[in-house]
Amino acid sequence: MKMSEIAKSLNLESKAESGEDQEVAGGYVSDLLSDVLAHAKAGDIWVTNQRHHNCVAVASLLGLSGLIIAGDVEPDESTIEKAHTEKVGVYATGLSAFEVIGRLYALGVKGSS
Repeated sequence: MKMSEIAKSLNLESKAESGEDQEVAGGYVSDLLSDVLAHAKAGDIWVTNQRHHNCVAVASLLGLSGLIIAGDVEPDESTIEKAHTEKVGVYATGLSAFEVIGRLYALGVKGSS
């Protein structure tokens, strides 16, 4: 499934458009950057409540398909700027991380293994 399809299905608000046509290989949820670095895989979509620019750096380094910031948390302006520079798609939603993960799973996105 493409990132653009997921964004539309979950009614995500795009904060930094990039990679909308990228295929999503799986998903990962965590608020610990070190955990994401150790376990997420290229092509995964990352769900978090973190909003700072280091999230974009991790997503770019790993080649993630996108970053969803859940829980009505707005990304910092520096996060949006870095996302544009690094070409990382950043999306926001009022849904909780738990709800986002459930909906992604229902769409067929499985956890990173």
